[in-house]
Amino acid sequence: MVDLKSQYEKIQQEIDNAVIDVIRSTQYINGSEVKNFQQDLEKYLDVKHVIPCANGTDALQVAMMALDLKPGDEVITTSFTFVATVEVIALLGLTPVLVDVLPDTFNIDPESVKRAITPKTKAIVPVHLFGQCVDMEPLMEMAQEHNLYIIEDNAQAIGADYIFKDGTRKKAGTIGTIGCTSFFPSKNLGCYGDGGAIFTNDDALAQRLRVIVNHGMEVRYYHDSVGVNSRLDSIQAAILRIKLRKLDEYAAARRKAACFYDRAFANHPGIKTPVRSKFSTHVFHQYTLVIDDLDQFALQKFMGEREIPAMIYYPVPMHMQKAYIDPRYNEGDFPVTEMLSKSVISLPMHTELDEEQLQFITSSVLEYLG
Repeated sequence: MVDLKSQYEKIQQEIDNAVIDVIRSTQYINGSEVKNFQQDLEKYLDVKHVIPCANGTDALQVAMMALDLKPGDEVITTSFTFVATVEVIALLGLTPVLVDVLPDTFNIDPESVKRAITPKTKAIVPVHLFGQCVDMEPLMEMAQEHNLYIIEDNAQAIGADYIFKDGTRKKAGTIGTIGCTSFFPSKNLGCYGDGGAIFTNDDALAQRLRVIVNHGMEVRYYHDSVGVNSRLDSIQAAILRIKLRKLDEYAAARRKAACFYDRAFANHPGIKTPVRSKFSTHVFHQYTLVIDDLDQFALQKFMGEREIPAMIYYPVPMHMQKAYIDPRYNEGDFPVTEMLSKSVISLPMHTELDEEQLQFITSSVLEYLG
């Protein structure tokens, strides 16, 4: 799905030198490269504070801890997402409130969010899925009206721009109260291990986030709050600094591949290609098709026999996962999510795709569908 080897080979000298420099410095934890990366990412995102951490799941958990959410508080999010989004809500004893998504963008449906708000609601977690932004303006209006926090799950859309109705732009993850991202290797901005970060423009909140990721410790060995151990190590930070400089270039390569896919599938009546929202640029973390009457696993097997990876994100919605079964929800309650879970398939999407590969992938899909 992602050709990390070829990508590395193009930047090998820069990466190798950066890693060796960290090893020679022996500043493996919270070294200068972590601070440098933090500052570089703040500048790129045009956000006041970036707090690096160990992974994207931690980023979400720490965000909720910093907002002092209490057991029983309701947090609204989507059922069509990776488990981490809901997992951290449950881990903290909060109440996940799941809602449906839109059939065109696969992102959270603002009208469904509006209907789900109760006096117990404290936060909304929109997931910028597959590389483009949720429509944030209506969510921000709801948050203001009901005094809610917005925690953006931006694990899949770093670098995407949200375009407001007045034409102004902000980077995904910098619009709500807090933004969270993952640097898992397959992400658009991925390191060579685990990593994550939290973003905010709130000075006091940023300080609280920094304390929580460091064992609840502001002064060494003095713990004023409960925290966690969640740090981005210096080697990963050094790698991310190099890749951050190329992030827009990488997004352009992904968009070029997406346009090839679009043209190849344009005339097939049973294939729906990804929609580009008018309010968001798309960085194509995934290129996901919706195919009518699809046996997803049969197509995936067919592609695998040709050594073409294809993934199904996500075959089981959160409200139907065994770990998150809830009597409030039944099969059929989220018709769009359930339809997508049975009809989506994602094709290879990365910076190194060439025309020959794209032609082979698309012709294989079309051959299977007939």
